[in-house]
Amino acid sequence: MTAPRPTVLLVDDEPHSLAAMRMALEDEFHCITAGDAETAARWMEEEWVQVVICDQRMPGRTGVELLTELRERWPDAVRIIITGYTDPAAMQAAINDAGIHQFLTKPWHPEQLLMAARNGARLFQLARDNERLALEMRFLASSAQTRLDKRRAALRDGLGFESILRSPQSPMNITVEAARHYASFDIPVLLTGEPGTGRGRLARAMHLSSLRSDRPFHALSLAGLPDDLALIELFGAKRGVLPGGVNRIGLAQKADRGTLFIEGIEHASAALQLALWRLVDEGSFSPVGGQETLTTNLRLIVGAGADLARAVAEGRFRPDLHYALSVAELNLPPLRARRGDVAILAQSFLDDLAARHGKAAHGFTPEALEFLENWDWPGNLRELRNEITRMLVFARGPMLGAELISRPILQAPPSDSGADRTAEAVLTSSGTLKDRTDLMEMRILRETLTRHRWNKSRAAVELGLSRVGLRAKLDRYGISDPSGRAHEEEED
Repeated sequence: MTAPRPTVLLVDDEPHSLAAMRMALEDEFHCITAGDAETAARWMEEEWVQVVICDQRMPGRTGVELLTELRERWPDAVRIIITGYTDPAAMQAAINDAGIHQFLTKPWHPEQLLMAARNGARLFQLARDNERLALEMRFLASSAQTRLDKRRAALRDGLGFESILRSPQSPMNITVEAARHYASFDIPVLLTGEPGTGRGRLARAMHLSSLRSDRPFHALSLAGLPDDLALIELFGAKRGVLPGGVNRIGLAQKADRGTLFIEGIEHASAALQLALWRLVDEGSFSPVGGQETLTTNLRLIVGAGADLARAVAEGRFRPDLHYALSVAELNLPPLRARRGDVAILAQSFLDDLAARHGKAAHGFTPEALEFLENWDWPGNLRELRNEITRMLVFARGPMLGAELISRPILQAPPSDSGADRTAEAVLTSSGTLKDRTDLMEMRILRETLTRHRWNKSRAAVELGLSRVGLRAKLDRYGISDPSGRAHEEEED
C-alpha cells in the first residue's frame, strides 16, 4: 500500500500563478489552492496540510500576516513565502513573526519550487517523527521506572522484613523492630546468634529498608576461608598476585555506596581484623600486592556466631574492631526459643519446596506439628528446612504426617520447654539399670508407633512383640496416641 501524497496549500490572488505552482507540484503532492486569506484558513480547517506556499503581495492581508495567523493555529505546518523583495530587515521580521522556513524570490523556477516543497514536507515529517519518539521515550522511561519500582517493591516484599516469618508473640519481633530502626541509619551493625538463625536474611532485609536499597548488596562468609583468599575477596589484588596477571576487584570496591555483609567475623585473622578496622574507621583499604590507598563508601554489617566479647577478653579479637562493629548489636534468638514460630516456618518451607520439586503438599497433621514444635532444633532454620525436605520426599499424600519425621525427633516426647534430651544422656548418666533401660524402651515404643501411624500390629511385628505384650508395655508406661484416635489392629 503506497503512502498518501503530502498536501500542499498554495495561496496567491493571481489565478495563473496558482495554476503554474500546481503544475510544478501536482506529480508529487496533493495540491489545494486559495485565492485569499479566508479561503486559505477554511482549507486549513478541512485538510491535513503539511506545507503552505504563499505569495507575499495580496490584497487585504500580506503573505506574512496570513502565515503569522496560521502559525498560531497550525504551528506544525511548514511555511514558505514567495516575494519579490529581498530587504534583510523585512526577511528578519517575517522569520520572527511568521516562522518562515524558506523564502523564494520571483521569478521562481519550477525545480526550485519543487525542491522547496520537498524539503518542507520532509521537515514536517521529521518534526512529527521527533514528537512521536519523544512521547515514546517519555512513555518508556515512565514504564521502565514503574517496572523498576515494582521490582524493588517485590524484592522488599520477598526479601525484606516481611520475609522474616514469626508469630505475634515471637521473641524475634523485638529483634526485627530494632533492626527496622537501625536500617535507616548509616552505621555498622553486628548480628549475633547461633548458626542457622538467619543472620544473612536479616542483613539483606536491613539493606533493602535502608537508603542504599537501590545499590548492590554483597555477602561473604569467612568460615573455612583461608586468610589470603579472604583478603583478596574483600579488598582485591593487583596484577601479578593472581595467576593470569589480571587485576581483581574486591567486594569493598564493588559494594561502594551499597552494603557489605561479612558472615563469621570471629574467623577473621589478625591481619584481616586490622584491615577491617581500617575499613570501618577510615573507609579506606589497599588491594593485596598494591601500595595505593583506595576509598569506599559502604555500609558494613557483620555476623558472628560466637561471643565476640569473650574473644576480646581472651585476646583473639581486636577490641577496637569490636567496639567499631558493635555500634548497633542485634541478637537473633535460636529456633528452640521461638515457640510458635516452627509451624509457620515449616509451612513456608513446605510451600517453597513443593513448588520447587513439583510435588503436591498442603500441610502437616496436628501430630506432626506437635513433634516439630517440641524439637529444640540445634541446627535452627537449616535443620528445619532439611527435615521438611526429607518429609516431602517420602510423603505419599498432600498432608505430611508424624510417621515421616526423623527418628531422633520422634523419640523426644512433647513438653512445654522443648525437646527432652534425657534419652541421649541415659548412657552416661547415673541411675539404676532398670530406670535407664525403661526410659530407652519408652522412647523406642513411642517412636516406632508414630512411624507406623499407631498401627499396633505393625509396630509389634517390627519390635518382635506380640500384640498382647505390646499393649502391656504401653499400659505400663502410659503411652497413648496423642490424637486420641482408636486404631484397628490389623494383621499383616
